[in-house]
Amino acid sequence: MSEPVPRRPPTPTPAERARSVAARGGPAHLLPALGHDVTSERTTPELWHLHAGDDVSVVLPTDHPLAAGLHGEASAELAVTMEITDEAPVPLRQPVRGLLWLTGWLRGLDPQTARAKAVSIAEHTAEPDPRLLDVGHGLTLLRLTPASVVVADSEGTHSLSPITFGAAAPDPLYDYEGRWLRHLEHHHADVVLRLSRLLPPELRDGRVRPLGLDRWGLRLRVETSGDDHDVRLSFSRSVDNPPQLAVELRKLAGCPFRPQSDANADERY
Repeated sequence: MSEPVPRRPPTPTPAERARSVAARGGPAHLLPALGHDVTSERTTPELWHLHAGDDVSVVLPTDHPLAAGLHGEASAELAVTMEITDEAPVPLRQPVRGLLWLTGWLRGLDPQTARAKAVSIAEHTAEPDPRLLDVGHGLTLLRLTPASVVVADSEGTHSLSPITFGAAAPDPLYDYEGRWLRHLEHHHADVVLRLSRLLPPELRDGRVRPLGLDRWGLRLRVETSGDDHDVRLSFSRSVDNPPQLAVELRKLAGCPFRPQSDANADERY
């Protein structure tokens, strides 16, 4: 009789993870498709913003090759890939937690529409970027409409349709995650030590660092002399706010580690 397969603890869906990466607004680069008469180098936008749905506003210098042929031309378009990096909020020797690729069409906007978009971004941003004031004055705002979405992180690599990506909501803790993990790292070494006791025995001698947080659990990075290992500690239930998170963290810090029968489960979870 075969042994039962261990049940995989819940994790955010690929669409939710992709949306969270985009909502955090990490570093981004544009890579033009082959065959276009533009620079083949990676381009860093001055700024970018994900709107409700899947459209992305991208701001470039007006004289940049990617923008020069599109400025003010709503019918012009270029095929590009936008690569967004999800970086850990604490300094790690391997800081990249995941990557998001949005591949689609970069299109120009007429000056009036571009300015309206810039105003809309400022109105829906807690701390508006002052460079939005330069749209139409040395900077050009373009629209990226994704045709495909791919997210890659420690949970795996997944391809999504733009509709699925656009309909997803980010993790409810995404905006709180960075502050919380930095606070845990700098002010609660005792809690991190208690959490490290939940790790598989072979990882407990490594340097344990806070890596990620979502409604289903806490991720730790274990830096060893040979390699890095990402471990997920699952909550007993989904959390939606800081008070619920505090309850689940206390449970984690006081509960024993239960070994998984799957040989690879320790690093996944």
